[in-house]
Amino acid sequence: MAFDGTVIAALVKELNETILNTKINKIAQPEGDELLLTLKGNGAQYRLALSASASLPFLYLTEENKQSPLTAPAFCMLLRKHIAGGRIIGVTQPGMERIINFRIEHLDEMGDLCIKTLVVELMGKHSNIIFCAQDGTIIDSIKRVSSAVSSVREVLPGKPYAIAATQEDKKNPLTIGEGELFALMGKSPTTVCKAIYGTLTGVSPVIANEIAYRAGIDGEQPVASYSEDEIRHLCHQVRIFFDDINDGKFTPVIVRKGNEPIEFSAVELSMYRDCEVQSYESISRVLEVYYAEKNVYTRIRQKSADLRRIVSTALERCAKKYDLQMKQLRDSEKREKYRLYGEMIQSFGYGLPEGSKELVAKNYYDENKEIKVPLDPTLTPQENAQKYFEKYGKLKRTAEALSKLTEETKATLDHLESIQTSLDIARSADDLVQIREELVEYGFIKKGRGGKKEKVKSRPFHYVSSDGYDMYVGKNNYQNDELTFKFATGNDWWFHAKKIPGSHVVVKSKDGEMPDRVFEEAGSLAAYYSKGRDSEKLEVDYLQKKNVKKPAGAAPGFVVYYTNFSLVARPDISNLKLVEDAPAPKQ
Repeated sequence: MAFDGTVIAALVKELNETILNTKINKIAQPEGDELLLTLKGNGAQYRLALSASASLPFLYLTEENKQSPLTAPAFCMLLRKHIAGGRIIGVTQPGMERIINFRIEHLDEMGDLCIKTLVVELMGKHSNIIFCAQDGTIIDSIKRVSSAVSSVREVLPGKPYAIAATQEDKKNPLTIGEGELFALMGKSPTTVCKAIYGTLTGVSPVIANEIAYRAGIDGEQPVASYSEDEIRHLCHQVRIFFDDINDGKFTPVIVRKGNEPIEFSAVELSMYRDCEVQSYESISRVLEVYYAEKNVYTRIRQKSADLRRIVSTALERCAKKYDLQMKQLRDSEKREKYRLYGEMIQSFGYGLPEGSKELVAKNYYDENKEIKVPLDPTLTPQENAQKYFEKYGKLKRTAEALSKLTEETKATLDHLESIQTSLDIARSADDLVQIREELVEYGFIKKGRGGKKEKVKSRPFHYVSSDGYDMYVGKNNYQNDELTFKFATGNDWWFHAKKIPGSHVVVKSKDGEMPDRVFEEAGSLAAYYSKGRDSEKLEVDYLQKKNVKKPAGAAPGFVVYYTNFSLVARPDISNLKLVEDAPAPKQ
């Protein structure tokens, strides 16, 4: 994600239009590295959330209130003492740094007017919230940084505040000229993308790639692979881009692949042509929505980590077992050669001299070929023949046993891969309940003693097509079975990615012929909710549900069909409407 100088610039513009001259009504510290300021003025009330989290720093306006601890932390009490009731008279960004300065006017203990600065540094693991006096001396910070922690800059009470000297060699993109930029960029030994964000302050790789894309240049190619004219054109695009930033031209967006947010920005990202790019009215709204949605995916991945590890280990073992069985099965294919050797010795070995090491004779299955049969000179011809027949019999029995074993192992492998795909689809802890049940039922997890069985709250995804058709997607194998064999009726249409693990997709039929667009959209759902969702295109099988059968004893989610149609679909469902928490209609 790109919490860079352009996002900060958009935030500063928005804050100046909303909270400038508002009064600080409440100060709370809901987390150790997070503040929540309640502001009143300009005929409205605002909440400003600020976080110096090393993994997830942020700053945005929000309507959400968070519960604070019963005893306020020391930094919160310090801010309340100094600036509670103070007025925000300035919100600025130095250059294109990832820093926002809040200048706050308040009355001190003597009733004199004072100005203090709250500095919010949004710099990844170096993020901090620093409270400074009017002369720039640090009063305190939400995270104190001593010389033992950082030899570059101390952040301690009484120390003078200075911007971290992490980007001394970088230039301000708002003021740099095209000529200077060309001189710096032209001699860069790196890729175009790295040359841009390595030269300019506050530019993330995402913005660097976007600028390169707008210039018609591949950001991952070396600078040296382009001509001087192409680099000059790139520098011109950089200038145009930051002129728009200077003029306050922002288009806050979130980029999603399927339903998962993958990026946000304060400007339009035209390079994401294959994803959904949604615009918002404010950068605060973008940040609030993005972090909330991203948190859902992060949290479910954390909660499913144990299940993923179990499935991954079982898959690895099963794959090794299958490879070994297939090697043994291939080795057993030599059995026919040993049977032929035995038959040749029985047919032509009667005249062999004692101690012969080889029998040379014409193959009576193909008289144009001669066969050389190795012999053990210590054995008689009959004993040699018997030895080859025994080898043949042993390999034949092995092949018969392995044929069944490899089928069982392959079925287990496919089953585990389908569970792995279900874990990728899971959105909440409720979605994991049935997956865990399936792992327990099939012996991948030991069944615990006693304990109350968890109630299943998870439901299949419910989408509505562009033409108003209801489309349902199973989140796991149990839901796939339920959708296909309990919910769907005979004339409903059934979709599944061809020959790879994935969800069953059921489209409820209506009177008349279903439009082609519905088939295409259902195919996209089947492609997206499959193991091949990262592919550009996938082949999808579809047929009426009445032609889908469940083999006896098959694992949940596994079906067979013998007559079907196929289509090629893109795993892109950005145009489809998801109906949240919609129960499947009753039959």
